[in-house]
Amino acid sequence: MGFLSEDRMLFKHEWGTPTYDQEVQKAKEQAKDEEGGSGHTVDLRAAKKAHSATKKTIPVYIGLATGFCGCFTSFSSFIRDAFLALSNDLPTPLNHPADYRAISSTTSTVHRNGGYSFMALLAVIITTVALCISGLHIGAHIAIASEPYTPSLPFAFCRKILDRLAVVLAWGCWLGAIFLAIFPPDRNHGGTEIWRGRAVFALVFAPLGCLARFYASVHLNGKIASFPLGTFVVNVLGTAILGMSWDLQHAPFGGVVGCQVLQGIEDGFCGCLTTVSTWVSELSALRRYHAYRYGLLSVVVALCFLIVIMGSMQWTRGFSSLVCTR
Repeated sequence: MGFLSEDRMLFKHEWGTPTYDQEVQKAKEQAKDEEGGSGHTVDLRAAKKAHSATKKTIPVYIGLATGFCGCFTSFSSFIRDAFLALSNDLPTPLNHPADYRAISSTTSTVHRNGGYSFMALLAVIITTVALCISGLHIGAHIAIASEPYTPSLPFAFCRKILDRLAVVLAWGCWLGAIFLAIFPPDRNHGGTEIWRGRAVFALVFAPLGCLARFYASVHLNGKIASFPLGTFVVNVLGTAILGMSWDLQHAPFGGVVGCQVLQGIEDGFCGCLTTVSTWVSELSALRRYHAYRYGLLSVVVALCFLIVIMGSMQWTRGFSSLVCTR
């Protein structure tokens, strides 16, 4: 996300005209002329801002930033891990991946008191936010450093070939995931059908979450200039849905398929509905006071939802073991 936000080369041609690149060339020519040429003053900051605004309307950029980066990062999973750290139920790294199957969700992974659990909560939040902000700035510096070597996407190729191909691939892959959910490839192998729970159901629900986040951002983020309302709503809503799915998944009833569907909702719909990359990018773009207010409200409100939703079950009946393989 940091690379895409700072890059000025991939989408240099914008909508067919390299407007920002032309302004840069004018600035270089003006610098060579001691008298400022014809008197035209080039405002590179305004040109850069205009290029960033135009870039956000290009389909390829939207697909990379909103689609890939937004779905690759999950705010709901981040808050879920924070709650599990607070409730002393967050698994610790083990020597072998197979050891994770032996972890009981009703057993503490580390013997500690409530104070250490609160410190674990702070560790998850501070580490995640700090690393994500660092990654955003590192990506931006990489974009600046690699600018002389970054190629530009041809406008005609993007509009006539890449955009159309993306539509066909998107619908084809989504329909393929639906058919794989209906007819899993391990159906005739005997035993539990685990293929759908691991990936397919998540692929079925992922586009719905991504599109919902995109349209919520389009219609709500402009309501309050200092508070991206659309991202806030989807992050909190997605976290609440994940908490409800987690409770149903860890309840002592239900079958394997239901458990796998809930896993797909958590990983696919909630994971793509919520985003850390956009959230961190907005934090960096806001003024300091507004950024602290937006960031704290996002974490506190979402965590409070999980404390009510997941905590009410965790601290009363407890979480049962999953009946499906995750």
